Amino acid sequence: MTRYGRFAALIRKELIQFLRSRSMLALILYLYTGEVIMCTYAMSFDVRNLPTAVVDLAHSAESRALVKDFGSSGYFKITHTTSTDAEIAALLNRGEVLAAVVIPSVFSRQLAQGMPTSVQIILDGSNANAASVAQGYAQRIVQNFALQRAPPQLMAGQPAVELRPRVWYNSELDYRHFMVLSMMALASMMVGMITAAASIVREKESGTMEQLLVTPVSPGEMIAAKMLPPLLFCLLALFPSLLVAAVFGVPLRGNLALFMLFSAVFLLSSMGIGILVAVIADTLQQALLISFLVLFPVLFLSGTIVPLESMPLGLQYLAEVSPLRHYMDAVLGLFLKGVGLDVLWPRLAAMLAIGAVLLALSVWRYRRRLV
Repeated sequence: MTRYGRFAALIRKELIQFLRSRSMLALILYLYTGEVIMCTYAMSFDVRNLPTAVVDLAHSAESRALVKDFGSSGYFKITHTTSTDAEIAALLNRGEVLAAVVIPSVFSRQLAQGMPTSVQIILDGSNANAASVAQGYAQRIVQNFALQRAPPQLMAGQPAVELRPRVWYNSELDYRHFMVLSMMALASMMVGMITAAASIVREKESGTMEQLLVTPVSPGEMIAAKMLPPLLFCLLALFPSLLVAAVFGVPLRGNLALFMLFSAVFLLSSMGIGILVAVIADTLQQALLISFLVLFPVLFLSGTIVPLESMPLGLQYLAEVSPLRHYMDAVLGLFLKGVGLDVLWPRLAAMLAIGAVLLALSVWRYRRRLV
């Protein structure tokens, strides 16, 4: 049998074995669809319906209008109306509310006289992110309220500097767009690592690895045959993910074929990590534990959880060796910006280089284990 015939027979064997593993197929489909949907709804840094208490000491039409603005904003949900600081403290301590709006008794009088007035917002800072976002929402609500009820003589004057923000690529600042794309990238990373590692470790556990070793197949051919079936199936599983992205309103402004090319290169890099894990591990449990040990640092260094710009400079340089970091930039560019290969080629080159190094190291380590 020729070399190509041996390789084709090996691929056919791996494809049949891969398609028989229905649990693995179901896991891949779930990661590309169910996990993307669940994480998009659950993992959002937007603040909605924050339980809020109101202390209205003014008891006027203006104060009630301000309270109505808070309640109708969608960010704050008025759940309690109190009158003392002790009641606010008790509600915050019990966790029944996460914010409190205090309107002073002189609010309406000072507003009618054109005098400066204030409204206090008390926030539960145990969740710093939610408190910071809610503080920004509260400031915006109060500023809009003040502009609508400012005296005419104040409205006539124009500010010395006027800020006119304009947001490109995601004009509504919908965080779900970023979350859908990041979960798609993370699913590809997990699937690539786990499927590649499981395919080799399964041979070790079933005792068929020794049979493969006596066949006239090189380590490179064996690894390539192990990678090809899950690679093809993962690329097909991307299309349900694209439907999920379309349901959430995420636009694909770039080229679909280019997206599939970047995804294929990224999956090869992920599988290279999985092959390395499989060479080290002897059981599937060990492979899964090592995979998650590798996955979390790669995830945090990708910019999907924490912006890279906020990291120390050393970690920013270390993130350049993460294939997920380059793939995430490419996905955002293709979907939201609509850029092409003329802009994204450095990301493709970086993933190709990382993948080549990982696969070469995998073949070397696999050959060393055979000696």
